[in-house]
Amino acid sequence: MSFRKDFLWGAATASFQIEGAWNEDGKSPSIWDVFCEEPGRIEDGSDGKIACDHYHHYKEDVKLMAELGLKAYRFSIAWPRVIPDGCGAVNEKGLEFYSNLVDELLKYNITPFVTLYHWDLPYVLQSKGGWLNPEISDWFEEYTRAVVAKFGDRVKNYITFNEPSVFLGCGHISASHAPGFKYGTRELLLAGHNVHVAHGKAVRAIRELAPDAKVGITLATMPRIPNGDMDAATAYDIYFSCHKPYFIWSDSYWADPIVFGKYPEDLVNECKDIFPKVTDEDMKLISQKIDFIGENIYQGRYEDGYNRPRGTPHTEIGWDTYDRALEWGVKHFTKRFGLPIYITENGISCHDWESLDGKVHDPNRIDFLHRYLRGLKAAAEDGCDVRGYFQWSFMDNFEWAKGYNPRFGMVFCDYNTLKRIPKDSAYWYKEVIETNGENL
Repeated sequence: MSFRKDFLWGAATASFQIEGAWNEDGKSPSIWDVFCEEPGRIEDGSDGKIACDHYHHYKEDVKLMAELGLKAYRFSIAWPRVIPDGCGAVNEKGLEFYSNLVDELLKYNITPFVTLYHWDLPYVLQSKGGWLNPEISDWFEEYTRAVVAKFGDRVKNYITFNEPSVFLGCGHISASHAPGFKYGTRELLLAGHNVHVAHGKAVRAIRELAPDAKVGITLATMPRIPNGDMDAATAYDIYFSCHKPYFIWSDSYWADPIVFGKYPEDLVNECKDIFPKVTDEDMKLISQKIDFIGENIYQGRYEDGYNRPRGTPHTEIGWDTYDRALEWGVKHFTKRFGLPIYITENGISCHDWESLDGKVHDPNRIDFLHRYLRGLKAAAEDGCDVRGYFQWSFMDNFEWAKGYNPRFGMVFCDYNTLKRIPKDSAYWYKEVIETNGENL
């Protein structure tokens, strides 16, 4: 057995990274709009005001997705486009854009996967405390209800949060991402709990408004890969350990409360004096049944921790490569959580440019994807319930604090002319899709 016959092959994007139209049709600023205004925050001094201008080019982009054979498309909704004040009045023009995008995808038989939160919090809510304000879970539920009420009849797959470890870790520990703060452990525990409760309220809303929909959460994860003298069981134990001060980066911190209804015991014991008050009702809400877990995997770690072997291959953005990262990420998550899994992001940044022949040649990306997908295939053949794979990204885009220099796309975007050029890897990926991975 290899990939299941209904395996979903797709690609992913995020609203702030591709849409542009930053203040059109009633959209308010997000924390990323404001973050980009601060000198020195973005490496190349850029912003997301235009990005790939997907807001105005979505029809040609979806047509290109269809030409490249994509079966699914994961995209995110911009909260400040839908509810500019963060709560209260719904901006129908903002919702209409996403409704039209959904219709366009369905016209080409491309399955939409909606991510409700991919980091672009309305700035007005940040001014009210952001994720430290317990009211934010109610605001997020209100926003979720507006989205699902609009196209819950057509969208049957939802992801509540994308990489909560990253938007809290990079945004509230290292300050390298929006909103650019540095929280202590007490504040992080409160913010993390508020995210968990917001997830629970969103799941409840989706179940109510679209009872036939599937819902999950996406985690950023760096799988521990058995190697040398370290066996799989030990790698697993290290992988899911959870202690302060690094608990925000622990997958068990995010998934255990959702799947098992409790926070990791080691962390609770270590932080008992500063852990936020957690009620039984909170945990019941947080641990409602989900249908899948999404894993975003770019790198991995060998069991010896943070020691980087000399000469480790690395990408344009400086991330190390690990051929078996997808394989072990799926195997470890299957063993611990027993839920269906989607690889919701995986890809590589390369030094891509338009060649003299008018094409974009990216052999390194093809090799990277081939290696990682062979690992994913091995996990599927080992019996793991992996349902789909979304390459990051459909096209080059704004790579957060790195600006526009890293290019992760299977489609090249000329940011000056907005011309789209499918790279060699896009046509290679089309063949993977056509053979359902049998050519790997």
